[in-house]
Amino acid sequence: GSVSALAGSLSAALGQMVIRLTTGKKAFKELDEKIQKEFEGQLPKLAAAQKRLDELIDEDTQAFNAFMEALKLPKNTDEEKAKRNKAMSDATVVAMQIPLETAHTCLNVLTLLPIIAVHGNKNAASDIGVAALNARSGLEGAILNVKINLGGIDDKPLCEKTRTECNKMLAEGDKLKTEILKTIYSKIE
Repeated sequence: GSVSALAGSLSAALGQMVIRLTTGKKAFKELDEKIQKEFEGQLPKLAAAQKRLDELIDEDTQAFNAFMEALKLPKNTDEEKAKRNKAMSDATVVAMQIPLETAHTCLNVLTLLPIIAVHGNKNAASDIGVAALNARSGLEGAILNVKINLGGIDDKPLCEKTRTECNKMLAEGDKLKTEILKTIYSKIE
């Protein structure tokens, strides 16, 4: 989970770098003003996503540690077993929610990259390609963490809703990644 958040954070950082390498260039100044504004508007969005993903790195570690602490609880009596089971279930829900947020944030990063791929500095085109790959990797890695945690959650409707949500994000992420890489390869080949 933490590594997935890190991959997303790196993607957001690369996107910001390409924006900074593009604005101020002659080709950028020749773009329609509306496109310039939309392009530059991705910078604070990517910065916010990176900040949140950096926080999620630590939050995922904390959620894992809370689950490990729940595992250590005594289970000698029925009361202890019930307390331990509840603590494990509660920790598992949190351990699922953190990577779910990571997945959403990585997908958000992916949605910000197409305009940068199209209008970004062509000398940094490969950087947006790598950003797309990292965001998509972070998305799928986070979803793997979500899905593995669903097995420890008794709330079946929540599990089904979450699985459906994850599958939808994967499909959207694949589409965006493919679109971005197609744009990048058309610039560099």
